[in-house]
Amino acid sequence: MENFILIVVAIAIGYGLNRLKVFPEDAAAVLNKFVIFISLPAMILLQIPKLTLSMDIMIPVIIAWVVMIVTALITLVISNMYNFSKEVTGALMLVAVLTNSSFLGIPIISAYLGDASLPFILVYDQLGTFLALATYGIFVAAYYSNTSEINVKIMFVKIMTFPPFISLIIALFFMGVSFPAEVTKVLGILANTIVPLALVAVGLQLQLKLPGHELKPFGMALLIKLVIAPMIALAIVKIAGWSSLAADVSVMEAGMAPMITAGAMASLSGLAPRLSSAIVGYGILISFVTTALLFKLI
Repeated sequence: MENFILIVVAIAIGYGLNRLKVFPEDAAAVLNKFVIFISLPAMILLQIPKLTLSMDIMIPVIIAWVVMIVTALITLVISNMYNFSKEVTGALMLVAVLTNSSFLGIPIISAYLGDASLPFILVYDQLGTFLALATYGIFVAAYYSNTSEINVKIMFVKIMTFPPFISLIIALFFMGVSFPAEVTKVLGILANTIVPLALVAVGLQLQLKLPGHELKPFGMALLIKLVIAPMIALAIVKIAGWSSLAADVSVMEAGMAPMITAGAMASLSGLAPRLSSAIVGYGILISFVTTALLFKLI
């Protein structure tokens, strides 16, 4: 229970600080950078070596990519069916497809499934969501905004210089290796900062301005992200007969709220900024209910 209290309190603190304008405007960006450059790499180095080579490692990767591909196609079909503008379609292709697999995935899923779930959360995040953001996300933003060219070199550089991804590559070489107690303790202290800092950053970025004239794409995006996506993941698990912790983590990850970075990417690209922010903001709040229901299904 204390984990859920921490999640709610930390997000509320961030939201309150933002409303009161206690922190500077770039506070969320600073906290996010600390998490990306320090906290998340430390957690990856601490948790990934605990994995063993097995099919379980591939389950999060398979589910992440299948869910994203299918939900992207569904989003495209629905956007064409309702004749959404190119701007709105581009926004939905980002926020209805990309999941908040680390900033919310780590605290929420570990609260439900325990710390043993962390290595699989990190695999889903780095080999699934992050790679999709750095490739698919850049492609969608460039294609629908028409403001920049799609550059494969830039995508590759972003992936190879992303600190958590570098940490993942290093950590894979240490699978099955036990670090000295001093190293483990230091990594643990740094890794423990991810939850409070990431959640306060989420609160600082929370936007709850509902776009009244865009209720249809707003509702469709949340339906796809919070209901259809996890149902696809659950169907894959049932069909494949997977019943491991890795499978449970993957289903929960698929049902996480829309990715904040995807919303920021949409806004910066001029893809329905108000709508994108509303989908992310309300998606975070509604996901507390939908993930609780999803947990009962697995």
